[in-house]
Amino acid sequence: MSTVPSTCDRTVVTLDTPLTRSMARHPAGRARRAPRPATPRTPSYRLTRRGRMVVFLVAMIAFGGLTVGLGTQVIATSERGEPVPSRAVTIQPGETLWDIAASANPGGDIRATVHEITELNALPDPGTIPSGTTLYVPLY
Repeated sequence: MSTVPSTCDRTVVTLDTPLTRSMARHPAGRARRAPRPATPRTPSYRLTRRGRMVVFLVAMIAFGGLTVGLGTQVIATSERGEPVPSRAVTIQPGETLWDIAASANPGGDIRATVHEITELNALPDPGTIPSGTTLYVPLY
């Protein structure tokens, strides 16, 4: 650092080292600002009374539509179904529904018989019937 005489009342000081960017941005006389603490932001939306009412009505309409849509699948009738003459058969290890249908209706359509057995016993998946299950097979 060297001092250069000046014609005015001030003395000029020159630095022997070049200024770095941080020194140029933040001179020694200025203090840096402290970083702001993170504050949680509040949502920038507010629902009015009318807006809350609209949201409530839309939710109720959606719930009603869902209830009606799913409720129609569960309606029971007061009419009794026609009884089907049948016999009980227990599934043996290695036996399939196709085998049971073939032995129950030897001269008929096996696919139709499998379908009838599936409907009569309300089987969700006719391909996976565990051994020991008792099924009702229509008489032909």
